[in-house]
Amino acid sequence: MTINKPITKSLLDINQQKKKQMSNMAEKVVLITGASSGIGRATAEAFAAKGAHIVVAARRKAELESLVASIREKGGKATAITTDVSVARSVEQMVDHTIEVFGRLDYAINNAGIEGKFFGITDLSEEDWDQVIDINLKGTFLCMKYEAQAMLKLGHGGAIVNIGSVNSFLGFPTGSAYVTSKHGLIGLTSSVSAELAPKGIRVNLLCPGVTDTPMHQRLRGIVGDDLYDKGLLPTVHLQRAGRPEEIAKAIIFLCSDESSYISGSTLTVDGGLTLTM
Repeated sequence: MTINKPITKSLLDINQQKKKQMSNMAEKVVLITGASSGIGRATAEAFAAKGAHIVVAARRKAELESLVASIREKGGKATAITTDVSVARSVEQMVDHTIEVFGRLDYAINNAGIEGKFFGITDLSEEDWDQVIDINLKGTFLCMKYEAQAMLKLGHGGAIVNIGSVNSFLGFPTGSAYVTSKHGLIGLTSSVSAELAPKGIRVNLLCPGVTDTPMHQRLRGIVGDDLYDKGLLPTVHLQRAGRPEEIAKAIIFLCSDESSYISGSTLTVDGGLTLTM
């Protein structure tokens, strides 16, 4: 009996610690754009596992409904709304839906983005340029505009995490539209942080590297398996692509109390890639 007591106490301590960690985000409300797949979906699942209430937004309705059903099956609370982040009214409705369903907004993850078409500058059309900038850069601006309005009105403070890329620092041939949209997020994030952090809303930029998502699978298709595996991946210190759930953990950190003194910053989660470029 005496042998079992320390073990029982240890297990109780572990369970209490887990509950404490979950309680930091339990019933907090998180809004995630671009949540139908990849990093967005993994982030929704990770927040739900911590007891947060989830609002997922994207343009693909079927994928969103599947994600919501999966979260609810595990006992979580989630809702979905189809959204085009490049359209102000659609973004406004997304934020309104969040408040109507859950009554508050604590964390916003602005993850929606596209890679667009890769053409040289002499061949890239104005329409293709506009599409990438409208979704990746203007879309993040619109999301922060309406998210900040809601957070300020509610008066609870909050955290906003914008999702950039290693291409927020690194350019590549034929990538002018995508790279410009991701570079722009650095200035947008730091400027809005200067406005909102004094009012209790932290704003940060997270820049993933090569991550195993549908977008990067499309990149593999463009550059070819040989160049991807022998040219790109060896530049990553960890010698592999990241997993969406690894990026999700970093996003959760930037929303958590553990990052309470971090705002206006850029966190690069790339396995060391940018240090070799």
